[in-house]
Parts: sequence; structure tokens; C-alpha cells
Amino acid sequence: MIADHALDWRPRHPTDLRQTLGSLRRGGGDPSFHVDAVGAVWRATPTAEGDATVRLTQPALDLLRCEAWGPGAGAAVAQAPDLLGERDDPSGFEPLLPLLDDAHRLNPGLRIPRTAQVFEALAATILEQKVITLQAHDSWRRLLTRFGSVAPGPTPRPMRVAPTPEAWRSIPSWEWHRAGVDPKRARTLQNAAGYAAKLEVASTMSPADAAARLTLMPGVGPWSVAEVAQRALGDADSLSVGDYHLSNYVGHALAGRDMTDDEMLVALEPWLGHRYRVVRLLGAAGVRGRPRRGPRMSFVDHRAI
Repeated sequence: MIADHALDWRPRHPTDLRQTLGSLRRGGGDPSFHVDAVGAVWRATPTAEGDATVRLTQPALDLLRCEAWGPGAGAAVAQAPDLLGERDDPSGFEPLLPLLDDAHRLNPGLRIPRTAQVFEALAATILEQKVITLQAHDSWRRLLTRFGSVAPGPTPRPMRVAPTPEAWRSIPSWEWHRAGVDPKRARTLQNAAGYAAKLEVASTMSPADAAARLTLMPGVGPWSVAEVAQRALGDADSLSVGDYHLSNYVGHALAGRDMTDDEMLVALEPWLGHRYRVVRLLGAAGVRGRPRRGPRMSFVDHRAI
């Protein structure tokens, strides 16, 4: 099927398609994200003009292509360069350590994406609050499958666009329960959905102003703001302080020991402006971080409560 809109462009710096977009995938069963057999990345997403499905490919190392379908296809294509890190500026990043120097050298195409879809990112982030990642991803899959809209275009498998704010607000309590979402997270997400239009404006603000706008929402704190900024705003410095694993991951990667959040912030000061980039590079390099010996966050089946 011929795309409704398409764009080819040459990025201003090396860009690896799958590395850059990998942080947007909410688990292997994410109904809004798919990598097909030839390596094309498919993403179903809401836009200001309506739903869209995009197919992103890399015909050559220095060439990227976006094809899109649906009423939001034009907006999605216009956003595609930013989605693949066109605004990301790594020029001031200095690796400083051999570990990071190797990671940076071996992963030159890792960019920080910018979806500009603030509420979409916030909805997924709220589902990830205070639960293990696998549980949150399962909830995301169930809710999109049940309440999301069918992705437009010739998708390689059935795909879904995340629910509209109105659809999120209309989900009854028993459906949240079936999806394993406790009442607190459900209330937080539904309340945020009522202010979705005002939240979207955060994509045009400075990081500080965007954080202030987001934290006006009850139940949305610094961790959630950071997770949204990393995806929707393309913030290469946004650090998920308060994450259950991150401080110890960074501590063992850089110093061989556990760290508190405050210690992590001190340790990452040399990379101010690029702290999230450091975390992404460590992950891309396969750095394991803390040995898996300590306690882990337990799975809580809210459907059984």
C-alpha cells in the first residue's frame, strides 16, 4: 500500500534507527510498536491531527525514511526527524572514562528520540509507577488491546494506537482491575487525561517549565517527569531519580558499589547535560551494573486483591 505521506532525509549526525527508538517500546508485546522481519520499525501513535501509523527504515547509513498512514500521517512524517533525534545535540558530551569512551565510540548512532506526545508518554509512565516493568508492560498491552484504536495502514501485525484521553477516562474500574492496575494509578492516569491538552503544551516549554507543568498533576513526581522527558521531550539530561534500580546500576557501572540517589547525582555531575545519555550508553554497551544478589521489587497481582 502506498503511504499517505512519506519523507526521506539525511540526518545531521550518525543515527541508528533501532537503538534510537528502542526506549519507546513498552515490552515485546507492545501493540503500538513492532520491528518487522526486515528491520523496519512500525509505530502507531496519536497526533494532533489524528491517529497515525509510521514505518521507519534506514536504506543507508546516512539515509532515513518515514512512511505514514492515517489522518495523522502528515503530522507524523513532519515529526519523524525529531523522533529520530534530529534535535539531539551530543557535541558537548565528553566520555571522560574508558568505559564510556568505548561505549560512545561503538554506538555512534544512539540518539535521544523526541516524540512530542506528552500525554502518550505520561500514560505509559503512570502504569510503570511502583510496579515491576513486566507487570506494567502487561497492563499497557491489555489496555491498548481493549481500549486503543486500530492502527491505520498496512501494519505487519495487528497494532493499536494508545487510547484517547476521553477513552482513558471512560475505562471502568473492573477493567483497570483486570489489567492489573491498582486504583491509585488508575485515578492518577484518569485525572491526567482530563488535562491532556494542557499537558501537551509541555513539549514547547523549557525542561524546568515542562517539569512544573507535569508535577501539577497529583501522583506525578520527579521520576515520572524524567521518564516523560526522556521520550516525549528528547531530554538527554533527564535522570530517573527515585528509580528502584538506577542508582545502584550507575554506582556499580562507574564505581563498583551501591549508591544512593544523592551519590548517583554527584557521580554523574561531570556529565551534566548528558546524564541520561550516559545511562543509555551504559545499556547499549551491555554494562550489567549491580550483581543480581539483592532484593528485587516483587510482583503484585492487583487482580487478586
